[in-house]
Amino acid sequence: MAENVNTQSKLQLLDDASGKEHIIEIKGLNKSFGDLQVLHDITFYIRNNEFLTLLGPSGCGKSTTLRILAGFETADSGVVTFDGADLLKVPAHKRQLNTVFQRYALFPHLNVCDNVAFGLRLKNVPKDEIRMRVEKALDTVGLSGFGSRWVDQISGGQMQRVAIARAIINRPRVLLLDEPLGALDLKMRKEMQTELKEMQQQLGITFVYVTHDQEEALTMSDTIIVMKDGVILQIGTPTDIYNEPKNAYVADFIGESNIIPGSMSKDYEVTFAGKKFACVDPRFIDATEDDDRVDVVIRPEDIYVKEEDASRINGTVYSIVFKGVHYEMIVDGDDGFTWMIHDVDPVAVGQRIGMTFDPDDIHIMRKSDFSPDRRKDLPEEDEIRIEELLD
Repeated sequence: MAENVNTQSKLQLLDDASGKEHIIEIKGLNKSFGDLQVLHDITFYIRNNEFLTLLGPSGCGKSTTLRILAGFETADSGVVTFDGADLLKVPAHKRQLNTVFQRYALFPHLNVCDNVAFGLRLKNVPKDEIRMRVEKALDTVGLSGFGSRWVDQISGGQMQRVAIARAIINRPRVLLLDEPLGALDLKMRKEMQTELKEMQQQLGITFVYVTHDQEEALTMSDTIIVMKDGVILQIGTPTDIYNEPKNAYVADFIGESNIIPGSMSKDYEVTFAGKKFACVDPRFIDATEDDDRVDVVIRPEDIYVKEEDASRINGTVYSIVFKGVHYEMIVDGDDGFTWMIHDVDPVAVGQRIGMTFDPDDIHIMRKSDFSPDRRKDLPEEDEIRIEELLD
């Protein structure tokens, strides 16, 4: 797993207790387009044979970071090393990286075989070797026997596999993928998520993947870097990012969340919604009596629906939506907050309920600029409701 590095230590060696080789290190990377700065002091490393994902909304700087690695953009300042050597001085066509784009960039006048072989022919690789490597690349991406087909005779998912085969045939050490599944339908995207991860493990090379899709990142990645407005907000494993978000933005961006303001006057006890609850987190070291405010995160699937009781957080079910695998219930809490619950058992709109949760499902975060005001944040009237199913 890559680790976030404070920008104050960007000139120091990046620490990593895993013992794995860092194939790429990025320190203090900055980039502007005119007066707009799109990358602010970006610092992280990428391990050899790692599947690392840059995740964030449009405009967060993830694709710009990828393009700098590929050599398609130049950085204003910062250091990027590949095996310890300065990568920024290496021309794009000489870097040991290949890129797969969202729109595939296949040649429509060439068949599958010739598309995959294109780069090798430019390098004057012998014909017998080209044939052997093309067959191996197509077999790797599950397209054996497709070499003679034209591009317009294959599906979108197969086109993406051809693009990947063309990228890996040059034997790069790092494959850069810029939202490669964005043009596929939902079913095909889910299938390709599994295939890409298996492919990366089979090839044994490093994948650097860019997406705005949280599910893609959680499904495939060894390490996720969450970005916003050109800044890294958190780096960690998918489990870390989901279960231990660093701030309210990450918690809300990665899945659904209930984010409630609270306070901690002592270790392992937090006050929110007018009640005290046991939790598994100590106070922050720098917390004071005058400022012990925190944000509390509870995932919707971690809330249990119980009978109304004075010892619980109580409320009225405001709306319910069927999501396929669960019901999403919005509860107007007596505490003045809006709560979201995911449960397989629906509760009728208007019914009074109590809510409970386990101590290890209460996550404590520092207050930040992203801390939301959630009071009475009820959904619009046009939300889909299914009261009639509950009669």
